[in-house]
Amino acid sequence: MHVPGTVPPSAPAPQETPADPAQAEDSTGGTGRHARRFGLPVATALVMGNIIGGGIFLLPASVAPFGTVSLVAFGVLTVGAIALALVFGKLAQRDPRTGGPYVYARGAFGDFAGFLAAWAYWITSWVSNAALAVAAVGYLDVLIPVNDHRWTACLAALVVQWLPALANFAGTRYVGAVQMVATVLKFAPLLLVAFGGLFFFDADNLGPFHAGDGSLTGAVSASAAILLFSYLGVESAAVSAGEVRNPRRTVGLATVIGTAGAALVYLLGTLSVFGTVSHDRLVESAAPFSDAVNAMFGGSWGGWAVALAALVSITGCLNGWTLLSAQTPYAAAKDGLFPAAFARKRRGVPTFGVGVTVVLASLLTVYNYLAGSAKVFEVLVLVTTFTATVPYLLATAAQIFHLVSGRRDLVDRRRLVRDAVVAGVAAAFSMWLVAGSGYAAVYQGVLFLFAGVLVYAVMAARRRQDA
Repeated sequence: MHVPGTVPPSAPAPQETPADPAQAEDSTGGTGRHARRFGLPVATALVMGNIIGGGIFLLPASVAPFGTVSLVAFGVLTVGAIALALVFGKLAQRDPRTGGPYVYARGAFGDFAGFLAAWAYWITSWVSNAALAVAAVGYLDVLIPVNDHRWTACLAALVVQWLPALANFAGTRYVGAVQMVATVLKFAPLLLVAFGGLFFFDADNLGPFHAGDGSLTGAVSASAAILLFSYLGVESAAVSAGEVRNPRRTVGLATVIGTAGAALVYLLGTLSVFGTVSHDRLVESAAPFSDAVNAMFGGSWGGWAVALAALVSITGCLNGWTLLSAQTPYAAAKDGLFPAAFARKRRGVPTFGVGVTVVLASLLTVYNYLAGSAKVFEVLVLVTTFTATVPYLLATAAQIFHLVSGRRDLVDRRRLVRDAVVAGVAAAFSMWLVAGSGYAAVYQGVLFLFAGVLVYAVMAARRRQDA
């Protein structure tokens, strides 16, 4: 196992610390009052907040047509997600720097693999931000009618994106504060349904175990394809490792605790909704958690409460994803694989990366409303599931590389078999993500990746000229 405080031989050398304190703040994440490093609670909230976005409020109705067999898919996905979380924790112990999968891939396989991880993760983040903002408008419409006109809805989606971006511009201190508040507020109604719903549980509402016409295995895979996107974000603490206190210990704990906590809320929340809302009604429901609260307590206030909770949830998710969307390009820019502007930091936040990300997500949002077709945007959402597997697979491959190489300074031989099994499960989970994305999403995602190859060619040529 790598000795704390030294640099793993397979990893690139860290950036030198500038003598000038102002420059030191810029390169290390800042030591001023606006740039505060995250502890275990905030790092865990970052993981849970990024995994649990607005999707949980729609998931029960989305998988209800397959029957309660979808809970089996949930369980399988949870095992894979926790295995991936354990892999990130192990990798962060070896190299606890900002960048997560990018740092791990580059350390094991070189610049090109690192660039692909950074590029794919960057695409995942800003496309996801656009998807979350558009989803938020649907919940906002319950409280304030905004969907009556296309441009009103578009403006609302842009506001939802830019508010978290402003929190990021203010510094990591405010990012952490927003993340903690959003996580606490959104978990109140979620836990109410997840645990309170068990007291109102009626097995007659569950419906058939296998409601589809195909095979049981096909039903598990089909429901899993819908649920796959809900687990993106397990890497959140690893990506921001440079902003985490004692990252060798904290990143692994935060990743596993955050993933397990999100999984518990997902599973219990879905089970409670299944048991409180009749299957026939749930299949047609546009607001399953609202229907569950109304069934539990009566009245019609459930729709308002859940809509408000969804808005808080999405705002917190956007807050965390906005930070993560800039962290990976920042790490790549420090190594000369992304344009140098992405390496600029202010108050602990890569502000240029945040700005570029929110602009691209805003343009994609405007395009979605101009196109007037939800199907186009749905394909883009599935693209994020595919592009996320690129850094996931590269990071898992880096762990397998270290285990097979048998380097004493990189591998704990006493836990070799256990770590190998965990890495194998994480690799299978990542491949399942690719399969669940669908042909159209893989096609679009490959085009995005090929565009990145051209960017890498330009950056590699510039590096050679500078050398």
